[in-house]
Amino acid sequence: MKFRIDARIIVSALFAALAIPVGVAAQEQQPQEPAKLQHYKLTMLPTLGGSWSIAQGMNIKGQVVGGAYLPGDVIFHASLWQHGTVTDLGSLQGGPFSITYTNPNERGEVSGYSNTQTPDPNGEDFCLAGTHLICLGFVWRDGVMSALPTLGGINGQAYQINDRGQVVGVAENNTPDATCSVFSLEAKPVVWQDGMVQELQTVPGDPDGWGYGINDQGQIVGATGTCFANQPAASLHAVLWPDGPGGGLVDLGNLGGTNSNIPFYISNQGQVVGLSGVPGNIYWHAFLWTQATGMQDLGTLPGDSWSWANNINDKNQAVGISFPPVANERAFIWQNGVMTDLNTLIPAGSPLYLLEAFGINNRGQIAGWGQLANGDYRAFLLDPCEDGDVSCGDGAAGARVTTQGSPAHVIEHSTTAPPVNPALVGRAMMNRFRARRSPGLRAPGPSTKP
Repeated sequence: MKFRIDARIIVSALFAALAIPVGVAAQEQQPQEPAKLQHYKLTMLPTLGGSWSIAQGMNIKGQVVGGAYLPGDVIFHASLWQHGTVTDLGSLQGGPFSITYTNPNERGEVSGYSNTQTPDPNGEDFCLAGTHLICLGFVWRDGVMSALPTLGGINGQAYQINDRGQVVGVAENNTPDATCSVFSLEAKPVVWQDGMVQELQTVPGDPDGWGYGINDQGQIVGATGTCFANQPAASLHAVLWPDGPGGGLVDLGNLGGTNSNIPFYISNQGQVVGLSGVPGNIYWHAFLWTQATGMQDLGTLPGDSWSWANNINDKNQAVGISFPPVANERAFIWQNGVMTDLNTLIPAGSPLYLLEAFGINNRGQIAGWGQLANGDYRAFLLDPCEDGDVSCGDGAAGARVTTQGSPAHVIEHSTTAPPVNPALVGRAMMNRFRARRSPGLRAPGPSTKP
């Protein structure tokens, strides 16, 4: 989707409405000593019987969520990993595709979106899975996946869920989107609570928007712009709704570019991470935003041109992805002002090349996905090494890499719906997940094998 921002929006005076603890702001102003680099045990997480698995986030209990192929690599379902097993969360109405977005909450509730088996009457592909089936947001709790309502339109997507059970995302209304080059309905940023949907304000002139992250105080971050349907993307306003649906919004600004300004996550301390365009509108970089400092460029790994940050914990550790124009993407951790390739912090000779880190909890565990030598993708979990454990991720040959066992639970599924397009959920999985993070955002170059 091509976002056409026609006017410069003045940053709102609502910055003062976002309450950031004084202690946090003071801590940010203190010089920090270089931290000793943590090394990690690597665990590869299983699929649901197919060839791929992808992790999207995790909570403090170490529950990891994402998605995986079922046998035959045609159906792709949202998944939950815990205690060495993987659970198929199913899909809505037996649709062929579902995926979670980010961390489960501390009650183990999961949010995401799913195809149904019903063709979209407008021909939209809102789930970006190549099926052109109706796509709806969901919440999974106590073994049951429940669809979330729209604003009167056809489609929706749910992204993050907080510990209060509030979910943010996007939902269509029934108004045709005048900014689209093909027929599409307006897509509005929303928050769901107790099964009810509420629309969030957009930047004036932006008919569309998406809520991506929500913390336990109900503060929401996302983006507003034009036309969800137009591809490729993406000139967006990165915004904060400091009072949820009950207040206005704050434009978080940018790093000097006018495109790809997208926040993905907000911590309980009000720290926001995401990506923003830099001058020239060719590259985008990971950013950290706080009320005290504004938007800070986190840069890239050496030699790279693009990056973004997916998550940040309460210890000021952020994780994400960095990549050059051509060659391998690399998962990173950013802490104490330094970005480090996570591939340098796991056992030497690992069979898995870490492409992207999605989640990090307050115990320092990291979830993401990587690539095997045969091109398949696997979800991973990184556990911090304990001092004195010479067998753990210290760069020595023979350090610990484990693989969790076979699927523990598979929900019955229907195969009557059209299969997920293997050209999109296959070799181009990375681009589709980038599109999920910011609809229309595409990789600058092809992924290559490690």
